[in-house]
Amino acid sequence: MRGVFFVAALASVFAVGMICVFLLGSGIPTIKEIGVANFLLGTDWSPSNVPPSFGILPMIVGSIIVTFGAVVIGVPIGILSAVYLANSCPSRLYRFLKPGVDLLAGIPSVVYGFFGMAALVPLFDSSMLSASILLGIMILPTIITLSETSLRAVPGELYEGAVALGARHYRSVFGVVLPAAKSGVIAAVVLGLGRAIGETMAVIMVAGNQPRMPEGLLEGVRTMTANIVLEMGYASGIHRQALIATGATLFIFILLIDLSVPLITRGHSGSRLLRLLGRARKGAAT
Repeated sequence: MRGVFFVAALASVFAVGMICVFLLGSGIPTIKEIGVANFLLGTDWSPSNVPPSFGILPMIVGSIIVTFGAVVIGVPIGILSAVYLANSCPSRLYRFLKPGVDLLAGIPSVVYGFFGMAALVPLFDSSMLSASILLGIMILPTIITLSETSLRAVPGELYEGAVALGARHYRSVFGVVLPAAKSGVIAAVVLGLGRAIGETMAVIMVAGNQPRMPEGLLEGVRTMTANIVLEMGYASGIHRQALIATGATLFIFILLIDLSVPLITRGHSGSRLLRLLGRARKGAAT
């Protein structure tokens, strides 16, 4: 059984390795052929021109802005919702709220896209703002579920110790319990970030899909994922290779985000209990 478990654990590693080999093996030579500066910093995407231009800077900037907007909208709502579900929600209400959160996770992207077209596009046009709001809604289930799980995993002695030192309920929750669950909450935010930056169908339906440098929140934009999906069906030759290189660039972005998590959460162990109880004591004194 130990061997079976080992093989099962290697399956995901093997899958990631194959993705790396395919994307980087196909994308990096294309980037070198086009030119690193021309590809990553170029602002003109015109594959039909002679000679063609493959500058993806507008798509990179658009992806970053839309993802950042989704994080600004979704992360505070998601974390506060998780805090409420884990520490304050009555059991009768929890039986309705929790399935609702789980239902959000099961809704297909295209349904979110239809919702965005019906509810957001009439208000904000097909723009970065519409895409950010929609993605902020889409990442809520991931952030809420994982953050709630992390909050519930915090030992009850931390909360009880804070209350015993005189801190009120929410002072104890936000000053002790939430910092103790920091690693899990950060992981939830990173997974939500990955969901936002990798979303395609819903973004295509509300973002406007204009391959130009973003000029404002109410202007249309094209993300890297949307660029790949919109043009891969008819692309060939260097055009197709440039789209694969775009996917490799997006993959590197996600790898950098994932690798940053250990750096952020490092040093959050050891004397954590004493530090958190000391924080609660200061809060109670104030």
